[in-house]
Amino acid sequence: MSVRIGVIAVQGNVSEHVEAIERAATAAGREVDVVEIREAGLVPDCDALALPGGESTTIASLLELEGIDEEIRAHAEADRPILATCAGLIVAASDARDDRVETLDLIDASVDRNAFGRQVDSFETSLDVDGLDDPFHAVFIRAPVVSEVGPDVDVLATWDGRPVAVRDGSVVATAFHPELTADDRIHRLALFDRLRTETEA
Repeated sequence: MSVRIGVIAVQGNVSEHVEAIERAATAAGREVDVVEIREAGLVPDCDALALPGGESTTIASLLELEGIDEEIRAHAEADRPILATCAGLIVAASDARDDRVETLDLIDASVDRNAFGRQVDSFETSLDVDGLDDPFHAVFIRAPVVSEVGPDVDVLATWDGRPVAVRDGSVVATAFHPELTADDRIHRLALFDRLRTETEA
């Protein structure tokens, strides 16, 4: 049975997420139709979504301008899977600690933008991620960090004692860029594992 996964394509590493989703689908033994979303009307037909990074204030503004923001909120309220990465984490949070970012309030968490510094402070490291058997090679680029989480939010990974991957219901969010590696396990964990569970139910 084929699934349709939308990549919010207003900004960020869109093609990298598309390729990661296609690899994850192959690994999960699923057929997938990946749709790049730049306008309203497409999200309701998607089984799952990816919200890439970029610049959080720009992403939030474009989502509102195009009317995609409310569709994403409805998608999450319907308990459909979402993977949000880097700036996508900021936009998905309940509090970006920046009045310029109109967040989607999908994750009960506060986020500090650029918590790890500027572009020059970008780094890579191995992370233990809850749900993965082996460490994940994580790429941090001007990364945010989760500063506070609500009682129903699961912390999936930490770095230097701070949450960098979280799950709130059907939404998984990372401070790093899983799409920039050949390892598709984060996409499988966030999207296909959840879809498999729904299919079995």
